[in-house]
Amino acid sequence: MSIHASPPFMSAHHTDLHDARALVIDGNPRSRSILLSQLKEFGVGTIVQCSRLVDARTKLEMGTFDVVICEHYFEREELTGQDLLDDLRRNQLLPFFTVFVMVTSESSYSKVAEAAESALDAYLLKPHTAMGLVKRIYQARKRKMALKDIFTAIEAEDFELAGQLCKQRFDSRKPFWLYAARIGAELMLRSGHLSEAQQLYEAVVAAKTLPWAKLGVARAQLEAGYPQRATTTLESLIETDPGYTDAYDVMGRAQFELGNFQNALATFKMSTKLTPSSVNRLLKHGMMAWYAGEREEGIELLDRATRIGLDSKLFDPQALVLLAFARLDDNDQRRLLRCVEHLEHLRDRNPDKPRIPRLLDVAQALVAIQEYQTARALDEVRRMAKTILEPGFDFESASNLLALMTRLANSSIQLYEVDAAVDTMGLRFCTSRALTELLACAATGRTDFINRIRAAHGDILKLTEEAMSLSLKGDPQSAVQHLLADGERTLNAKLIESAHLVLLRYEGRIADHAELKQRAQMLRERYRTTDIHAGLGEQAATGRAAGGMSLPAGYKPPQKTEGLLAKVNATG
Repeated sequence: MSIHASPPFMSAHHTDLHDARALVIDGNPRSRSILLSQLKEFGVGTIVQCSRLVDARTKLEMGTFDVVICEHYFEREELTGQDLLDDLRRNQLLPFFTVFVMVTSESSYSKVAEAAESALDAYLLKPHTAMGLVKRIYQARKRKMALKDIFTAIEAEDFELAGQLCKQRFDSRKPFWLYAARIGAELMLRSGHLSEAQQLYEAVVAAKTLPWAKLGVARAQLEAGYPQRATTTLESLIETDPGYTDAYDVMGRAQFELGNFQNALATFKMSTKLTPSSVNRLLKHGMMAWYAGEREEGIELLDRATRIGLDSKLFDPQALVLLAFARLDDNDQRRLLRCVEHLEHLRDRNPDKPRIPRLLDVAQALVAIQEYQTARALDEVRRMAKTILEPGFDFESASNLLALMTRLANSSIQLYEVDAAVDTMGLRFCTSRALTELLACAATGRTDFINRIRAAHGDILKLTEEAMSLSLKGDPQSAVQHLLADGERTLNAKLIESAHLVLLRYEGRIADHAELKQRAQMLRERYRTTDIHAGLGEQAATGRAAGGMSLPAGYKPPQKTEGLLAKVNATG
């Protein structure tokens, strides 16, 4: 057979591989050689090979491939091929047009199902023939070609059209209708069409019960501000499919948003148990442990995530800040300076990211405290405190600043304006019980700070209730005016978003609707209050949400603040 010949089961239009770039990842030299020969036999133009997953990750982060063939199990490596795929999909580092084939001797249903739920294109069991391998590749390429109009619309950023095309294919049951439904529901979910997304997921469940569809229902419920409903849906899913790791990710987030930190910690622990080398899940679990009071567990997990993923795009540098706080608490100067060095390394590698210098400033202030450079530490904290009301000051910044102030106070360093700063941060960021308690955790060791944070949450709840009572009494205009006035004063997302919701509901009954709507929209855009959910462990700025799909590079979800602690929650 000619190396460029087309197998009989595909047309030449789909089988032309001479321009394709393929990456083969296999730690066994013999197996790798067989795969290379099989790809060459069918005319693949460029073939790159790797024996280690860490090298493959680097190549996939830096370049694109048409085909990736990866072994599932790697001897003497903690990571598996499944871990690599999961992280790449989650963080949008693998284009949708890339065909990913997993090769393994593992034939159990649970592993096959796990791979399928990660949007794997093909799963090939050993021993396999060259024809078996290339058939899988061609079938995957056929599916991608059949859905080309959908992908093209996404690449053109015409997400409304892409969603419509997905819905049409689902309704007409055209080839690959289930796959199209998953893409369409994902687009709807990310663009804020939560009801439509939930309806599509539920239609898939009704047509053919699939774990990802049931998880999609839970995600839609969570995004709509109903974490309790989401947990009920997820409990049913986990009971029937206990190995579905993404379900634990979403369940942990729902429990976190409900303020059930210990339950969330137990759920994240299960997630890392299922995928012990996932950088993202180690970070999420470690941070949850830290804020839930399990500091030693958190430090161990964050340390491990740093060792595995420091130079990966999957790594969140906030982990280094938490480790720096731990090193100061332990009076471990060497490791504290090591955290600073890591942050400097990341800053130099990412000069266009202003977030990393902000985090580095926090770590350097900790060094000043450790070295008894009181004046320097005070100057740095005062400088940060002056930015509390600026648009770029987010929840993560508040958490770190509050933790810094706590260390200063515990070191008997007087900062007379500290109470006012704590009150200001509390009024701005105490939008839900979960985030209130997260801020309180950052102030562990200072009961007075914790009390002020909780009091601020009480004040916000009171202001919201007073304004909403005006609306219920038939005076929505006064309700909006009160909410906006308090929102402008505190910058609290709950107040601002509540004003927006009242404006939407009572448009015809508010005389100054246009002017008030303009005020509300300005605040929403300037302070990004539309990003309403608590974000511990979510890397939504760059990647796939748990249970979601990796969308093509052209898809840009609504802008969100970076980082694991950067979001706010205006719903609780």
